[in-house]
Amino acid sequence: MGLFSELKLAVPWGHIAVKIWGSQKNPPVLCLHGWLDNANSFDRLIPLLPQDFCYVAMDFGGHGLSSHYNPGLPYYHQNFVSEVRRVATAFKWNQFSLMGHSFGGSVGGMEMENILTYKRRHIEQVLQVEASQKPPRAYSSEDLLQKLLSQNSHLNKDSGELLLQRGARKTAEGLVLNRDRRISLPENSFDFVSKELFVQATRRLQARVLMIKALQGFYDVRRVNDKHKEPLLFMVDTLRSILKERYQFVEVPGSHYVHMNTPRVVAGVISSFLQCLPPLSSSRL
Repeated sequence: MGLFSELKLAVPWGHIAVKIWGSQKNPPVLCLHGWLDNANSFDRLIPLLPQDFCYVAMDFGGHGLSSHYNPGLPYYHQNFVSEVRRVATAFKWNQFSLMGHSFGGSVGGMEMENILTYKRRHIEQVLQVEASQKPPRAYSSEDLLQKLLSQNSHLNKDSGELLLQRGARKTAEGLVLNRDRRISLPENSFDFVSKELFVQATRRLQARVLMIKALQGFYDVRRVNDKHKEPLLFMVDTLRSILKERYQFVEVPGSHYVHMNTPRVVAGVISSFLQCLPPLSSSRL
């Protein structure tokens, strides 16, 4: 499973870049990376997973090697959902599994009292970037790696280098990040929903769900005393109470990037999930 191929899928604004491991005759697993990451996020995990699947890791729009959205088109959560459907349609999948990290694995929203603040800030930030004529900043390989690591305390050096292999490009001035500068903060692109709507959506969910939480992950390091832990607990409780045996929640030691830093910690759990009973609907997470 160490071999993979690259492909660019045509979309109206350019292309979506994907990496493919395994035969496309096997059951497909679509892999969705986290915010500001890219398809290389799964390079160390996929070789440890069952080889009788086809793993397709995509770069979301504005990330990795995928095209940036056209000027004036914002990066909303629903756009990324549409990208997933575009990839599934391009491969003519009638049935597939989803494996996502962090933002890529989000299955619902949450109430936020300051949602208007986030939306207003997003609009202002996009307009500011579009009005700026400054070219993207160039770095040496060492400086860019240190910048990435300083902004992501959960990444180790090897994982940071792996993300930059796909997340940056060489220019005459040095290395430049591939990602669109309009996607600075993930909350700017979330489609927040009420708790009531999340409950209704969960009741309609027919898939089986595996949720893996790192014990030293986002909510236990960056937000150890944060009141916003409550939405995560609400989501877990809702999924468990409604899906029952179709929901599996597993806690593992490790950081937010456990799937990259120490992939063997999660590989066994994911492998068991993939190899269990057939899916109940056309998609799984």
